[in-house]
Amino acid sequence: MNARGATLEIEDVTLQFGGITAIRNLSLRANPSELLALVGPNGAGKTALLNCINGIYQPTVGAILLDGLDIGGLPLHKMVEHGIGRAFQHAELFPHLTVTENLLIGRHCRFRSGLWAAGIYFGKARREEMEERRRVESVIDFFELYRHRDMQVGALPYGVQKMVGVARALCMEPKLLLLDEPCTGLIREERENLARFLLRINHEIGPTVIWVEHDMQMVSDLADRIVVLNHGAKVAEGVPDVVRRDPVVVEAYLGHAATA
Repeated sequence: MNARGATLEIEDVTLQFGGITAIRNLSLRANPSELLALVGPNGAGKTALLNCINGIYQPTVGAILLDGLDIGGLPLHKMVEHGIGRAFQHAELFPHLTVTENLLIGRHCRFRSGLWAAGIYFGKARREEMEERRRVESVIDFFELYRHRDMQVGALPYGVQKMVGVARALCMEPKLLLLDEPCTGLIREERENLARFLLRINHEIGPTVIWVEHDMQMVSDLADRIVVLNHGAKVAEGVPDVVRRDPVVVEAYLGHAATA
């Protein structure tokens, strides 16, 4: 797996749906290979921001720059070509396909053979698929999913499905990895396991990671920096220890007990 971190710059982005403002004049920067956490109450605009970054939504105003290139408004498939991978809150996998087959779908952007050549599985197409399977196997090994490689995803425990979702995003070899609440629905042991893999991704592969999360303790332990959103606007930004003690954050999100 090869990846390098990209620089992401959000410049005065606003996202509106009719009379509803989901994101309000938001600016932030994620540095290369940084693990940047987005936190905030439900409805703060965290997922809406991820949707703007990877092309599901188009910002009403403002710019989104990836390594200096304005990607705001590009179609979804172009975002993959520019090195953006995403794991969704609800895994969004193909339940009747195996783990290996789901991860191969994550490699689709790397296939160069035409439809006819792929259909007869001959020559260049055959060599290409063998190489992509080798790369998928390396991701399976990285996430320790070898026991499940030939199992249908729909038959796996929910925690394993969430891990497969992250693995599929990493199969794209992203420069920018977007994680939307990967810990949702996981028990403590599964959260700790995911934390271990997040650290490995950060240290061994090095994409820039934008991580939406509600578990503030986990975020404080892992993230390089935290951005706190509330009502679509940024209310705090900084290293975890500073952000957790910001009075505005305590009032808006963490609750007064967090200062203890």
